[in-house]
Amino acid sequence: MSGTSKLTVVGAGAVGSSVAYAALIRESARDIALYDIAPEKTEAEVLDLAHGSFFAGSSQITGGSDIAVAADSDIVVITAGAKQRPGQTRLELAATNARIMGTLMPQLIDVAPDAVYVIVTNPCDVLTLLADESSGLPAGRVFASGTALDSSRLRWEIARRAGVSTSSVHAQIVGEHGDSEFPVWSTATIGTVPVLEWRGEDGTGFDRAELERIAVDVRDAAYTVIRGKGATNYAIGLSSARIVEAVLRDEHAILPVAPVLRGEHGIDGVALSVPCVLGRHGARPIAGTPFDADERAALQRSAESLRAVAADLRG
Repeated sequence: MSGTSKLTVVGAGAVGSSVAYAALIRESARDIALYDIAPEKTEAEVLDLAHGSFFAGSSQITGGSDIAVAADSDIVVITAGAKQRPGQTRLELAATNARIMGTLMPQLIDVAPDAVYVIVTNPCDVLTLLADESSGLPAGRVFASGTALDSSRLRWEIARRAGVSTSSVHAQIVGEHGDSEFPVWSTATIGTVPVLEWRGEDGTGFDRAELERIAVDVRDAAYTVIRGKGATNYAIGLSSARIVEAVLRDEHAILPVAPVLRGEHGIDGVALSVPCVLGRHGARPIAGTPFDADERAALQRSAESLRAVAADLRG
């Protein structure tokens, strides 16, 4: 951890407070600030986190309802927005949260012009495109958390069924963080074994039908959690903290996040998730990522879906 690293989390709701909590206990940043326009709620969350700081290492937590708390941030994670209701798709949130993002970004850039911005608010892909267009920041400095969490869900599902650890599964979800996302099965492996060739101790493995069921389970996982508890928060908190660490530590780690693509994979002017190198520069897509013909077509369909939503929002 850098001695001067500062993370600001925008939004003190279930997701924002979980991002701050995960970052605090993982010591993702030296200084963590929580910003929200609701002063009493923000103060309560900051106090609750600060009271446990003795058990969490050397990170410091502050916050408030004044945008100045974000000053001089190295990275800003934006979670503020209307939350997804049961049965509502991520894209149906677009109009409301686009208005919120349009107000937030100029204020944040004014106090933290050198920060990397990570959009978690849904629909994160579309909001990232709009935020990037209005920010004036260099390519890759604004990106969405995208399918980093979806990929974790995928690895957990495969690992659970294969009887191995999640760290031994190498598979990623790409595309929209939502209904048109898909797994890259052509390069997915368990250890060094292609997923379709895997056989467990009892001789069983995966066939195409089971892989399709897994893809559906992963795609719909958020809806299942939202129906049961009203929001997804712990897992997105952990995945966001991991993204923060990769940026602040300049790790050049590879994760599937969503910057605005500028010609990579034949896609231009759309933010959607592909494997990217993360560091202090932000997110840089890996142009040479291999996709088979079906996957490339699915990526294009996902891009066109998001392009249409962005066009509607622009009026």
